[in-house]
Amino acid sequence: MAPKDKSLEKKSPEKKSFSRHARIRARRSAVQALYQWAMSDMPIQDVINEFVSERSELKKADTDYFKEILRGTAKEVENLDKQLAPLLDRAIDDLDPVEKAILHIGLYELTFHPELPYRVVLNEAVDLAKMFGAEQSHKYINGVLDKAAQKIRTAEMKRVS
Repeated sequence: MAPKDKSLEKKSPEKKSFSRHARIRARRSAVQALYQWAMSDMPIQDVINEFVSERSELKKADTDYFKEILRGTAKEVENLDKQLAPLLDRAIDDLDPVEKAILHIGLYELTFHPELPYRVVLNEAVDLAKMFGAEQSHKYINGVLDKAAQKIRTAEMKRVS
């Protein structure tokens, strides 16, 4: 039997694949960018452009995911805030801006990325809070996002418990 000519095989469209670390870098930069957006009132696209052109840490990040998190969070911020409000022990405007950015990212991923296991979303948010937040903010972030996951990912949580 003659070997197959690989050049004649149909190629499926290539899907970009990024390492776990590239997604972690994207989330880290997204926290910083959302913070800047909240503090500056710059249009989100201007924040994205600035980060992509001026931040070296994005070179090893999943920049498409970074952009999607920012655009999606900016577009859905009012809905995200409505979902967060009943889960908080204070007014949303009283949240630390870094905690708010992390909660927005976590809630955005829980809502719009069902392919990401809820435990991954919570763990990543906790890691971001440990890196950028106040000393005990990771506990607060975990508690709020756990309550959100119970509402948003009910079936998934039942399967894994």
